[in-house]
Amino acid sequence: MIKVNQLEKVYRTEEIETVALNNISFDIREGEFVAIMGPSGCGKSTLLNIIGLLDDMDGGSFMFNGVDVSKFNERKRAEMRKHNIGFVFQSFNLIDELTVYENVELPLIYTGVSSSERKRIVDEVLDKIQIAHRRNHYPQQLSGGQQQRVAVARAVVNKPKLILADEPTGNLDSRNGSEVMQLLTDLNEQGTTIVMVTHSEHDSRYTHRIINMLDGQIVTQNIRL
Repeated sequence: MIKVNQLEKVYRTEEIETVALNNISFDIREGEFVAIMGPSGCGKSTLLNIIGLLDDMDGGSFMFNGVDVSKFNERKRAEMRKHNIGFVFQSFNLIDELTVYENVELPLIYTGVSSSERKRIVDEVLDKIQIAHRRNHYPQQLSGGQQQRVAVARAVVNKPKLILADEPTGNLDSRNGSEVMQLLTDLNEQGTTIVMVTHSEHDSRYTHRIINMLDGQIVTQNIRL
């Protein structure tokens, strides 16, 4: 699904040049659950943003589902994202003015799904994620764990091929964190590819493979049995 070769990303100002990613190469197969780990500032989130087509790269090549997206402009990246990638963030990133239902419905509106079909899909996803009883609540009326469930529901509502999760349990207590990790595991077992940035050794145990990064480079890759 993902093939990255000699990926480079450099941030420049007038006074300093910072190499965020230095000659990164790896593959992710369809159906894998992969953790990216390493200390703060090692390039994990930068790598996730490039995989998610949220940021461009300065060198190397990047194949997504057999398509070379290295030279895509923002319009093409947005179109690819919209139909193929779901995002789950540490801070949930829900829209406070929208209900649970409306937050989950939003990606379907962006992709032009009819209102009747949107209702069917959202109802199905809310049931699946076990948050349907909160459909008319607003994010501030939910616990952290419930908000992250809504974020996961929003990420999967378009049935993306890939989910990218950036510290998905970082703002949750251990019980809610374990529930979210089990939810991601269930989605993976149903065929969704997941790439997760995490500091948590506990969360990494749910994955098939761990990519360890340091100073913008991959230092080890460990396959979990």
